[in-house]
Amino acid sequence: MKYMSILEVLLVFKLVLYVNGGRPCASMSFGDSSVVCVCNTTYCDTLDPLRMPAKGSYILYESSKSGKRLESTTGPFIKSIQDSGLKFTFNVDKKYQQIKGFGGAVTDSATVNILSLTKEAQENLLRSYFSEDGIEYNVIRVPMASCDFSLHVYTYADSPDDFDLKNFSLAKEDVEMKIPLIQRAISMSKRPISLFASPWTSPAWMKTNEDVSGKGTLKGAAGDKYHKTWANYFVRFLDEYAKYNLTFWAVTAENEPTAGMITDYPFQCLGFTPEMQRDFIALDLGPALKNSAHKDVHIMILDDQRLLLPYWAKVVLSDMKAARYINGIAVHWYMDEFAPAGITLSTTHKLFPEYYLFATEACTGFLLYGKGVQLGSWERGNQYSEDIIKDLNNYVTGWTDWNIALDLKGGPTWVENYVDSPVIVDTAKDTFYKQPMFYHLAHFSKFIPEGSQHVGLDSPEKSKLETVAFLRPDGAATLVVLNQAHADVKFVIWDPEVGYINAVSHADSIQTYVWRRS
Repeated sequence: MKYMSILEVLLVFKLVLYVNGGRPCASMSFGDSSVVCVCNTTYCDTLDPLRMPAKGSYILYESSKSGKRLESTTGPFIKSIQDSGLKFTFNVDKKYQQIKGFGGAVTDSATVNILSLTKEAQENLLRSYFSEDGIEYNVIRVPMASCDFSLHVYTYADSPDDFDLKNFSLAKEDVEMKIPLIQRAISMSKRPISLFASPWTSPAWMKTNEDVSGKGTLKGAAGDKYHKTWANYFVRFLDEYAKYNLTFWAVTAENEPTAGMITDYPFQCLGFTPEMQRDFIALDLGPALKNSAHKDVHIMILDDQRLLLPYWAKVVLSDMKAARYINGIAVHWYMDEFAPAGITLSTTHKLFPEYYLFATEACTGFLLYGKGVQLGSWERGNQYSEDIIKDLNNYVTGWTDWNIALDLKGGPTWVENYVDSPVIVDTAKDTFYKQPMFYHLAHFSKFIPEGSQHVGLDSPEKSKLETVAFLRPDGAATLVVLNQAHADVKFVIWDPEVGYINAVSHADSIQTYVWRRS
């Protein structure tokens, strides 16, 4: 099969007039299992703002391995059916967690890639993520200083023994790159955007190994000058960002605190056991935030693999001196196959229901096999959706991707820790590619706004479909259906308030159904 060049693809789509304003994917194959959508200065696919159909009708958005990308159709509810077969009942009597949102991380690497594009292409990329004609992310993760996805190693207080943080200052990566991009994202979003920050390492002089990498913890013990200074470092970070009118919803106490307990760990880290994190929050971080201008900023613990639950939560949250400062529990996805959601997430929720669960990092292409970028991989999109659905069905309130944009290699990264991303930037062509992962994420972020409530979806029989349902703040219903099988599956949706939908989940597809209930 002959594939068109990028120029030919874009010229074809520029000839198509769409009265409703949405523009289709300019698809291109790189030989993987599906396609990417090509964007540049003059063209990028867009979505119409969601317009809810009248009661008695539904709107369906579908993406597929065969090339559909959020293609929408509408249809009617029917009052009765003769042979239902597989049936899902929308059950609002079963109410679970409320949703905070979905988003990704604005790392140094992500900003380098975005800013390498011309201004018009940058705008198309940011609009794809944050605008009403994009997928409407409402969460942004911000690393506090450098991480593995930086071009070099730095902290904000590298002067030795600066316990008063007199030399604390943001880096050019913040002032010239991350902050302006975040401000642009906020300006184009119709939804409030929640920022949360995570540190990878303290300055080396605060650490037992005198190095930002490798096995090392804070010197001394909780309550001493090293721990107080590290807590004040959080406050100073929030102070400096506030000068740019950027305020934060939350901080995590440390990115992957177990990494800093590993000998020769290859990039920035800071080790904590759960006992050490508990005491640091109780004696240092909690009081520092509560006595600052940022007393309403949430603290999330763990920010590491859910394999550590519920043990980590038991250690930290069973101590009320620490627990009174804590709002949530953050989880990463990298070892999820070894940690079933039910015995980690749901068990933790049942033990500590007043603390929300929130997924703070995920990416594909991190393993030695299949490392880096795979342009057009439908399977990597499936991995995202499967994980999101499992998380949402086990009390998680939101889901955060890792780098929002990387280059063709999966970087840049100072430690050559290449991975994949939903958006890949080809700087030489002033072009970026929206991967299947991007559209999988859209099926959640676009249609499940903050404040939506996870509700029951009852079915008397098991099926190959993976599903999750929500009641939105506007009273509408949302249902996401993932079919990883290579065959169509017929099913029925029944909402007792409205009626029945006769539906088909096509092979290798993801669908989102939205409808009014009143």
